[in-house]
Amino acid sequence: MMEAWILGVSLCGPGLDGWAASRPILAGEQPYLPQPVQLAAPAILPPNERRRTGAAVRLALHLAQAASDMAGIAAGDIPSVFATSNGDGVVMHAILETLAAGAPISPTQFHNSVHNAGAGYWSIATGSRQPTSCLSGHDGTAAAALLKAVAAVEVEQQPVLLCVYEVPLAEPLASRRPTIGSFGVGLVLAPRADGRALGRLSLGYRPGGIASEAEAPRAATWRGLAAGNPAARLLRLLESLALGGTDHFALGLLDGHVEVTLHPC
Repeated sequence: MMEAWILGVSLCGPGLDGWAASRPILAGEQPYLPQPVQLAAPAILPPNERRRTGAAVRLALHLAQAASDMAGIAAGDIPSVFATSNGDGVVMHAILETLAAGAPISPTQFHNSVHNAGAGYWSIATGSRQPTSCLSGHDGTAAAALLKAVAAVEVEQQPVLLCVYEVPLAEPLASRRPTIGSFGVGLVLAPRADGRALGRLSLGYRPGGIASEAEAPRAATWRGLAAGNPAARLLRLLESLALGGTDHFALGLLDGHVEVTLHPC
């Protein structure tokens, strides 16, 4: 089993605006009132790049900045893992419409369509020269990203920023790949605790599939969102962090699964 300490966490989703505001909601201490996610263009980007960002990039940068701030790490100072299943579906829809019409594709649309767009904008915004990995794994995206990030912490013995984010696709793609709302999680993971850690993760990959309830949040409130948005598979982890107890659960990954144990601090 591999281990990593959680030094920073960020969260953005329907009715979940940041970790501080969301923690009592996830713990069942306050009612959950879903509201659409609305994010302004990230101020950390230069004006030209800021105007070109779509919903997916805005969400990714918001998560990365907030998690870094909470961990007390300067933005862009550590390696990162960015993960999304859908990418920017609105941009992809626009490109497909353009291709169908036989018109030339906008260079701005093209560079926003790639799966490393969020990581690219993060590097531009922060001037970072740190390595980054960009992953996509359908419904197993969150599991693959968490496994990759913790493995990097274990091997390199340095903190890693993890951002898992998802926004809905546009029609007609949305009918083939339904996604509930915009949702994302940012984590700063480290090989050692420094007195500010929220919890310790132990995890490893195992062959064989799992039943859907094995990765479902404990509270029924979150199960629809967790099942309907690939990034929201991490709601079980967030729920456990908010509740403050030890938890053991699994995240499906292709024909296997990632076993996760969260130990509170």
